[in-house]
Amino acid sequence: MNFVEEAVKELDRCVNELGLPGVQIGSNVNQINLSDPTFEPIWEKANELGCCIFVHPWEMMGKPDMEKYWLPWLVGMPGETSRAICSLIFGNVLERYQNIKWCFAHAGGSFPATIGRIEHGWKVRPDLCAIDCKRNPTEYCGQFWIDSITHDEDMLKKCISLVGEDKICLGSDYPFPLGELEFGHYPGKLIENSSLKSELKRKLLWDNAMSFLGLDETNFF
Repeated sequence: MNFVEEAVKELDRCVNELGLPGVQIGSNVNQINLSDPTFEPIWEKANELGCCIFVHPWEMMGKPDMEKYWLPWLVGMPGETSRAICSLIFGNVLERYQNIKWCFAHAGGSFPATIGRIEHGWKVRPDLCAIDCKRNPTEYCGQFWIDSITHDEDMLKKCISLVGEDKICLGSDYPFPLGELEFGHYPGKLIENSSLKSELKRKLLWDNAMSFLGLDETNFF
């Protein structure tokens, strides 16, 4: 990402030569937000290709200030994902490149829990928040995907309410310990053991990911 021209070429190669649905990127690039104009050529190419982009947090902001208790992973990572989403919303990237299919790790990080605060800031301080984005941030909920890694059924239901039952894909966070692999768990166990209806469980476990990736069952059977 920090070599934009090369990134554009690689994106084209990944989709057109390798046949990949898309790519995975970090939540920032050397602490530069994804909304920075530097990255416009990448978004233009991704929009042209109609490809998927999965955003996973890294290089957590504030990490040197909270090393103890694994707080960069417990606090910083969710904040990083929200940082990426908010940057793309407020920087008008989601508005201008609507052919890109975005998905954000860890159920959108802290974004679902703070969308009220984000919307309020957009309303009361448009001089700071609405410089480039003229639409209410809540209007973008449902225009991108998030994964299902919440570790909490109530929060999963909150996410379903926020982005819609068609916009949450099964997440694993493999091979990291904050995924669903520890203590006898496995990817999808929270969903399978939840009180959600069977049809919705299937969407979360299978159908929504196929929709995000632009695939169907014929690609596997």
